[in-house]
Order: sequence, then structure tokens, then C-alpha cells
Amino acid sequence: MKKYKVAVIGATGMVGQRLITLLENHPWFELTALAASPRSAGKTYEEALGGRWKMKTELSDKVKAMTVYNAEADVETVAGMVDFAFCAVDMKKDEIKALEEKYAKAECPIMSNNSANRHTDDVPMIIPELNPDHAKIIEAQRKRLGTKRGFIAVKSNCSLQSYVPALFPLDAEFGVKNVLVCTYQAISGAGKTFDTWPEMVDNVIPYIGGEEEKSEKEPLKIWGKIEGDKIVDATSPAFTAQCLRVPVSDGHTAAVFVNFEKKPTKEQIIDIWNKFSGVPQELNLPSAPKQFIHYFTEDNMPQSKLHRDLEGGMAVSTGRLREDTQYDYKFVCLSHNTLRGAAGGGVLMAELLCALGYLD
Repeated sequence: MKKYKVAVIGATGMVGQRLITLLENHPWFELTALAASPRSAGKTYEEALGGRWKMKTELSDKVKAMTVYNAEADVETVAGMVDFAFCAVDMKKDEIKALEEKYAKAECPIMSNNSANRHTDDVPMIIPELNPDHAKIIEAQRKRLGTKRGFIAVKSNCSLQSYVPALFPLDAEFGVKNVLVCTYQAISGAGKTFDTWPEMVDNVIPYIGGEEEKSEKEPLKIWGKIEGDKIVDATSPAFTAQCLRVPVSDGHTAAVFVNFEKKPTKEQIIDIWNKFSGVPQELNLPSAPKQFIHYFTEDNMPQSKLHRDLEGGMAVSTGRLREDTQYDYKFVCLSHNTLRGAAGGGVLMAELLCALGYLD
């Protein structure tokens, strides 16, 4: 199999850094170009970081020495160097939307970690195990953009990756009716560490801007269907969400309450979770977890510190499944927010689209 040359746009941010760690030894992808803001352009990556490397793994000398391009001014240059690019920039939504479309029109497919295009109706928002069929909308998007290769695909909000995978396979058999979810989100989701955000130590902040709206709306696109040249959002399940920032370095936890059209037994739910797999597992994609959902029987699990790194941080953990007085069931979910939730989910999406032929 040929190696695909890839760029990371937004290379100095938290997700950009995580992408670099995942791409350095990837069997299919070769990190070829880095792009960031104008203040980083023209510097080596090490100079652009200025001591702000937040990952635990060491940065290689090769990547340290790479020249950083201007993400906005050097679109044609970067697009000409690579087969596709990951995008994780910190800009206003309308600016991100325009930038991603500019790369796509330069025939550079974009794997986006940004929210700007999540509700563009011909842009697929893919959790690879759940809705890989949404990739088919790419042909309609290419027609709109007037491209042969270029397109935009996005991954969903990082917190969704903890609880939506646990609900999605239950819907087909039992009909998920309505969901209440409370998320407890790590500080890396805000691009922070305890060194850079000391006020988060011994603290909980009961508000994350825009997060509750994303948690309630984005699942409906994942559940949606392609109709003609767009993805039409599902009208159910109904979601309501509350999102809190908690003093955890990595790992988003969700407390989930759910009602079904047809109430399953506890044993049926656990059996579905244990057996559930998708196209990434069938194709044995490099970043796919062997066991997608891990169920823990112990009352005090899953825990972020113990379980966020399961299967390279790409698995979802569930536990505390029990009946509720107001809902049919309640349970707890956990996933690594910068791996499964962000960079790793983007890499897995790219692997899926490679395997399906969309990046050739």
C-alpha cells in the first residue's frame, strides 16, 4: 500500500500536537507539511512551539526541524505537497469554514477537527464504527465545490464520542427514545494543562461555551440519513445535556439516562455492547480498537485515570448500568477526549476514507 502524504493545519495547538504524535510512525500516513498561524509561519516547528509542547512523548528531531507554513496564505503550496490534510485551527467559525473550503477547492481533502462545517448538509460527520455510510455524500459535495478530489469530512464533538457509541447500537433493536446526559470534561478539551490553567485545580466549572448545544444537536446528524444531495438530521432520539469542566487532565466522562421504545434487559444491553463492532474492525484499520466498547462490572469503574488509554485511547468504556426510577436505565461512559474524541478519531476517519477509496 502506498504511503499518503499528509499535512497538519493548526499544528501548534493541543489537537495538532496530538495529531503529530499519531502520524510520526503511522503505517499508512507520512507527515509531510505543517501549517499554523502567521506568527508561526517561516519558523521551524520547534521555534513555533516556543516551549509549548504539551504531549508526554518526545518530539522527534525531524519534526522539530520542519518549516511551518502559513495556514491561510500558503494554501496552494501546502495542498500541492500532500494527498490530504488534518485541520485543527483556532479561528472564528466563518473563517474556518472558508479556509477548509479553500483547501478542498485546491484539491486537498480535509479531515476536520473543527465544528465550523459539522452542520454543512453535504459534509459527512463520521464516527467510523457508527455511520461510515455517510461518506457517500462526498460525491454530492464534490459536485457543489467543483472538485475532483477535494472535500471536507468532519469528526463530531469530543464529548459525544463517550456516550453516543454506547447508545447507537441499542437503537436499532430497542429504539432509543430520549436521553439525558451530563458530561464531565477534561481540561485538555480546552487545550489546557494544569500548568497553564492552575485555577482548575480543586475546581469544577459548570459551563463550557457551546458544548451543550453540540451535545444535543450533533447526535441527530450522526443518526441522520442521506437524502439526495444532503444529510437530513434525524428527529429522534431527543437529547438534553449539561456539560461541566472538571479537574482531570484527559478523558471525558458521561452520566447517561435513557428511555427506550421497547425496554431491553440489562443482559441484552451488555451483550450488544460486548459484541458491537463496525467497518473499522472488519477492515482491521490501523487505529481501530479490537474491542470498541468495554463494559466494567465493578461499581467504581470506569475511571478516567485507569481506562482512558484503553486500546491506545481509541476504545469506549461503560459501566454502572442499572435501572432508574424515572428512566429505563442509567449508566456511565468514558473516552479519551484528545484520542478517540479528537485527533485519534480524525486519523481513524482518514483511514476509513482511504480504505473506501475517497483519498486516492
